[in-house]
Amino acid sequence: MSWKEHYASRSVSAAEAVAHIQSGWRLATGHATGSPETLVNALVDRAASLRNVEIVHMVAMSKGKYCDPEYQDAFRHVAIFAGGISRQAIRDGRAEMVPRFFSEIPSLFTDGSLPLDAALIMVSPPDKHGFVNLGVSVDYTLEAARSAKCVIAEVSPRVPRIPGIGSLHASEIDWFVNTDATLIELQPPKIGDIEQRIGGHVASLVRDGDCLQLGIGAIPDAVLTFLPDKKDLGIHSEMISDGVMHLVEQGVVTGRKKTIHPGKIIITFAMGTETFYQWLDENQHVEMHPVDYVNDPFVVARNDNLVSVNSAISVDVLGQVAADMMGPQQFSGVGGQVDFVRGAVRSKGGRSIIAMPSTAAKGTVSRICVALERGQCVTTSRYDVDYVVTEHGIAHLRGKNARQRAGLLINIAEPQFREQLLRETVELFGWQPEGVNL
Repeated sequence: MSWKEHYASRSVSAAEAVAHIQSGWRLATGHATGSPETLVNALVDRAASLRNVEIVHMVAMSKGKYCDPEYQDAFRHVAIFAGGISRQAIRDGRAEMVPRFFSEIPSLFTDGSLPLDAALIMVSPPDKHGFVNLGVSVDYTLEAARSAKCVIAEVSPRVPRIPGIGSLHASEIDWFVNTDATLIELQPPKIGDIEQRIGGHVASLVRDGDCLQLGIGAIPDAVLTFLPDKKDLGIHSEMISDGVMHLVEQGVVTGRKKTIHPGKIIITFAMGTETFYQWLDENQHVEMHPVDYVNDPFVVARNDNLVSVNSAISVDVLGQVAADMMGPQQFSGVGGQVDFVRGAVRSKGGRSIIAMPSTAAKGTVSRICVALERGQCVTTSRYDVDYVVTEHGIAHLRGKNARQRAGLLINIAEPQFREQLLRETVELFGWQPEGVNL
């Protein structure tokens, strides 16, 4: 049977496709804006006939109705990165959080930890050779599709075909559901004064020819606004959004100085606007690769002058970073932060930056703290941290002892909290931080 005959004979409605999913199965869905919403919605519609179906994914951009209390007998979400749809479900015991570095998620599907019965993915229509493209979500999705016993693909012409290693042959897919569905969009965040100040500090650490990894949100976007005067920047990042597109168009990002994949933007997923998705389509300047390659710290480190920029919820005076929990409550996940922090430290000329506002809760809580809250896990250890940045400045912690670190971090805390932080540090540790400016 040719691939065209296979495709035609296996093209069904969404309801017919998800009818093959059975109670007790574990399935993975495409990541973030690559979630196959037509398939997910059809699966939720089957809730009355299903029991104990595990749904595994990382960042969710969808409505995630399967996390609602009314569906708790039918579905159980296994989160590898908590988000808006899953936080309450995790707290209530309707969902679980599995901690795992982003670079190591594909191995969960192959080493017996989380074997998959099914994968629900979103892809482009097949090309003339029968290959579909995973578009904006290659990351763990490629391995999920290769590992699952049953692969169901939502096929939409709105999915960009992005060069790299993100394609499957039609013969590897069991069922096809043809739609005209658009990808989930992520609109650019609002950038306030605090984010602008942080962005300026971070940008001051970026030099011509550097290779960047940037996360998502107002702070990374603010950093990008300060880079138009830079030259020949490169990108090796788990994801990009509209801001990088603009820097390419301005001639700032060229990749000419990259030591691996010169001239190419290397990513593993993408989130942005419809305009951005159209820009990605057949863009020979961009390559998608699986996350166990892109985020592998040893691959990251092969990029000279790699600058990683990631965020945090809080940082204690010893330099321990909490980025995925608020106190004992799960808020997000580790993502690629530790992957890139460790890769940047090993990179020749590399720098890793943790950037965050100095306060939370409308200025009533200091994100620089003497000790992390009870129950709050460390995301990035003090042994890995390099730079910490707030709107009040830059603390370079590499090579600094405890007293020096505490002084540097207190100096970039919100001024109204510095005296309290100094006092509580002395009370807890019995020593005086160095060089504190009150």
